[in-house]
Amino acid sequence: MDLDAVRTFVVAAHAGRFQDAATDLAVTQQAVSKRIAALERTLGVRLFTRTPRGAELTIDGQAFLPHARELLRVAERAVESVRAGRRPLRVDILSSRGAGSGLMRAFHRAHPDTDLDVVMLFEMDAAVAAIRSGTIDASFRAVGVPGRPLPDDITSVRVLDERLELLTGPGHALASARSVTVAQLAGHRIWMPGLVPGTEWTAYYDDLVAEFGLTIEATGPNFGSDALLDTVADTPALATFMGDQTRLVWPAGHGLRRIPVTDPAPVYPHSLLWHRDNPHPGLAALRAHLAATAAGVGTTGTWVPDWTPEP
Repeated sequence: MDLDAVRTFVVAAHAGRFQDAATDLAVTQQAVSKRIAALERTLGVRLFTRTPRGAELTIDGQAFLPHARELLRVAERAVESVRAGRRPLRVDILSSRGAGSGLMRAFHRAHPDTDLDVVMLFEMDAAVAAIRSGTIDASFRAVGVPGRPLPDDITSVRVLDERLELLTGPGHALASARSVTVAQLAGHRIWMPGLVPGTEWTAYYDDLVAEFGLTIEATGPNFGSDALLDTVADTPALATFMGDQTRLVWPAGHGLRRIPVTDPAPVYPHSLLWHRDNPHPGLAALRAHLAATAAGVGTTGTWVPDWTPEP
C-alpha cells in the first residue's frame, strides 16, 4: 500500500477539502485527487463523497481512517528504529526504587551503548495506550487481571517473580524472626496505603488476602515510602510488604527489619509488555537480555494469583 496515498487520505480526512489538504502537503490539488483515487482503486471502495462544502468521508472511509493512522504510526516507528541517530528506547517502570528500575539498570550495564529513556506511568491503561501509540516501547506490569485483557497487538512475557518480604519496626512481634510463613501473618496488621482500586498491584494483594486470610489496611493518605517507613518504624502493631528487589534507605535509628515470607513464598509476577510490530533494535536486545536473566520464574514453592500467565 502506498504510504504517501495513505498519508494524503488522513490529511484530507482531517482538512475536509482536497484543496486544503494540498496546501498542508505542499502538493497540487490534482496530486491529492490522484493519490486518493489510487488508494480507492487499491481498496476497492470509495473513501470520500464530494459535496458543495468539500469532501466527506464515506462509511468505508470512516472505517479505514483509524487503520490508516495506525499504518502511519507503524511506518514512523520502523523508520526511527533504523535511522542514524535513532531515538532512545523508551521503557515504563512503576517507580525508581522498584524491580523494574533494577532490571533496567542491569540491562544498561550489559548494553551501555543502548540509549534509554525511562518513564513512570501510573495506570496500566495509560501504559498500554502509550505502547500502542508508539510513545513508549515497553512497560513492566503484572498482567492477566480478570476483566482487563491485553489488546491483541500487545505481547507480554513474564520476566521476574519478585519475592515478598515483611518490613517491620524493631518493636514488632515478628521483628526477630529470620523468616515468617504466610500462616504466621494471620492476625497481624499489614499497612499498605499505596493500594489504589483498579490497579494490577491491588488486584494481586486482594487475591493474597483472599487466599491466606491476611489483614491488609490501605487506609490513610499515601505520603510516599519515606513516610511509610517512619510510621512502621515507630508503630509496633504495623508492618508492610515490599518486594525483595525494592531498594530503600532509611535512618539507622529506625531499626527496620526485612523478613522473607515463605511456605509458600508469595511472589509478584513482573511481565514485559511491548507492541508486536515494534522493530526498535533496543527492544530486541532488552527482550533477549531478560530472557537470559529470568532465573527463578515459576519456581515451585511460590504463590501467584490464578490469573497470572504461565512463564
